[in-house]
Amino acid sequence: MRFPETAFAPIISQLHPRQPAMKSLTLSTAILAIALNPPAHAETIFVTLEKDNALAVVSGSEGKLEKTVKIGKRPRGIALSQDGKALYVAVSDEDVIKIVDTTTLKVVGQLPSGEDPETFAVDPEGARLFASNEDDNQVTVIDLKTQKKIKAIPVGVEPEGIAASPDGKWIVSTSETSNMAHWIDRETLAIVDNTLVDPRPRACAFTDDSQQLWVSSEIAGTVSVLDTGSRQPVGKISFRIPGVTQEKIQPVGIRIDKDRRFAYIALGPSNRVAIVDAKTYQVLDYLLVGQRVWNLAFSPDQKRLYTTNGVSNDISIIDLEARKVIKSVAVGQYPWGVAVKP
Repeated sequence: MRFPETAFAPIISQLHPRQPAMKSLTLSTAILAIALNPPAHAETIFVTLEKDNALAVVSGSEGKLEKTVKIGKRPRGIALSQDGKALYVAVSDEDVIKIVDTTTLKVVGQLPSGEDPETFAVDPEGARLFASNEDDNQVTVIDLKTQKKIKAIPVGVEPEGIAASPDGKWIVSTSETSNMAHWIDRETLAIVDNTLVDPRPRACAFTDDSQQLWVSSEIAGTVSVLDTGSRQPVGKISFRIPGVTQEKIQPVGIRIDKDRRFAYIALGPSNRVAIVDAKTYQVLDYLLVGQRVWNLAFSPDQKRLYTTNGVSNDISIIDLEARKVIKSVAVGQYPWGVAVKP
């Protein structure tokens, strides 16, 4: 890529503020400075658009929509492969999970996910994918290398939330009607325990140390914190927002930072993201985002959080250090899932 020399003038003047005669000698130095100090948050954000049957691609560095590509009927859950070269997208009304090349944005394959896949989890080894099949009351296990189904595991009624523990031991599925978290042994693919949680569990997430599982309950308006050793609750978080009725506070997406300092909870039609102390379980703040916030994703450095806002048809970009929404980006109809590529 060629750059005009004038583009480097600010950097050159900083490198040699009192030596104008040296400016012509410092172009290569300026290029090196840019290479060593790349633009902040240059990641790419991928967003599924449920009603547009499409995938939105957003530039993290510019905070703007770059393009939208058709992907299939009612795309929802989304995740990157370990190497970042492929994007997995649950296309619910086609009963498949499609594989998208992150460079060309072309569909390069599909996985046999079972009926109506909505959410899924990729295990930490990148070897298997576990898909929730809400209509079949089961979890489908798929081998990512062979792209074949390994097993269907019966779980509770209307499974939705699903997560894989970072230590590779557990897969947990939450069932909305049974109000349970089902603990599946990663090696044997057998259910070894069930934990009762509050009504309509929608999403679940492990802490990075695999010591806890957090489960959001949409109807109850709570988040339960489960100890993975005992598989029992050790805490519960409730939410109170001034001026917002309780029935609008519906927890869904969860993200917990790598140091387990803070957790971030999407609160649905309350249009807020809650910031929670992940040690004390105290709510520290509420951030106003778009309408009907569904899901969340960190930037690679965990300094920003991206939210999908289903009814206002946008995503919000949150500066986590400032605890402030810095931008909203219109992306299309009913943004649902979000994944971020460095």
